Amino acid sequence: MENNEKQTNPFAENEAGDVKIEENNNESEIKSDEDKKENSNEEKLKLALEDINNKYIRLAADFDNFRKRQMSERESLLKYGAEDTLKKIIPVLDTFSRAKKSMENLEDIGAIKEWYEVFIKQLNDVLDKIGLKKIEVEGKEFDPNTMEAVMQTPTKDYPSHTVISELQAGYQLHDRVLRASMVNVATEGEE
Repeated sequence: MENNEKQTNPFAENEAGDVKIEENNNESEIKSDEDKKENSNEEKLKLALEDINNKYIRLAADFDNFRKRQMSERESLLKYGAEDTLKKIIPVLDTFSRAKKSMENLEDIGAIKEWYEVFIKQLNDVLDKIGLKKIEVEGKEFDPNTMEAVMQTPTKDYPSHTVISELQAGYQLHDRVLRASMVNVATEGEE
């Protein structure tokens, strides 16, 4: 059967014999616009992801630097933290050395006691400036937070739970107890 009407063949051959697919121009334009939008959105997402990734990398590097700086400062503090304290104690050591030299040919015990009192006063003043305080306990009510009762003495001379005597001094740095005072505590006496 021969048909005089010319049908369009979607697979048209060109002169070289290559098969070329002909497309509907309208469909091609619609697909092209959709592809452009998808590519545009894809590019935006890629840029946003890249920006977030760069921010994350910078933040991680900043945090790592901060951590290293903190560790270095901590090591320095542990190593040189007592520097100010020791600078305050050095003059006390100087006084002790001078006292020792002056006592080499000294036979007067009164002068030795004098030097000792000067040394102890100077040392206590320095420690006080640093924040070290002796815990005062004698005659006070027993406090388990700052005292350790190593003896109990039955007596009527003191109220019960009162410190009779200090056996070893206790110290605190500001409000923290470094060493509790060892004390003898009064208990109710026998009748």
